[in-house]
Amino acid sequence: MKLSKGIIAIIVLVVIGLGIFMWGKSAYNGLVGKQEAVSSQWAQVQNAYQRRSDLIPNLVATVKGYATHEQSTLTAVVEARAKATQMQVNANDLTEENIQKYQQAQGQLSTALGRLMMITENYPDLKANQNFMALQDELSGTENRIATERNKFNVRVQEYNTSIRMFPRNIFASLFGFDKKGYFEADQNAQTAPTVEF
Repeated sequence: MKLSKGIIAIIVLVVIGLGIFMWGKSAYNGLVGKQEAVSSQWAQVQNAYQRRSDLIPNLVATVKGYATHEQSTLTAVVEARAKATQMQVNANDLTEENIQKYQQAQGQLSTALGRLMMITENYPDLKANQNFMALQDELSGTENRIATERNKFNVRVQEYNTSIRMFPRNIFASLFGFDKKGYFEADQNAQTAPTVEF
């Protein structure tokens, strides 16, 4: 039995169409998976920052008992915590600008906490207090978790951003609204090396 050229052309077009459909389905689902990985990792970053935020009231209360005349520092920590917890970024809005705003609010809290930890050097009784020492250890561990989660987040974002920019997936990405995500970047002050004088 001999097939006509028209039937062969239709069969070829159907096979090509099915191939394109299967590839498109795979590409789209791959992009969704990478986008969800970014969202999931963003939640882990927020969890780490929330853990730090939850430790602060106990830390401030402990320091307040020993350093009553350091009220301005304690107030700065409380205010910075309030600003940092108010700054929320939805996983769907992880633009570079929103990540920067979030990072700035968290950076202000880190600075205020740094000042709080510096004043504790003036209070030997506070430094020896078991509650303070435990909170200080918790805070240190939390800062390490934050750094780890931010690094993991940047890896997920890099994988996602690379995927949506590569041809021909970039066509699907633009058609279906997969937008570039922002990264956590080094603190601008960290790029300036401190001067050491002897």
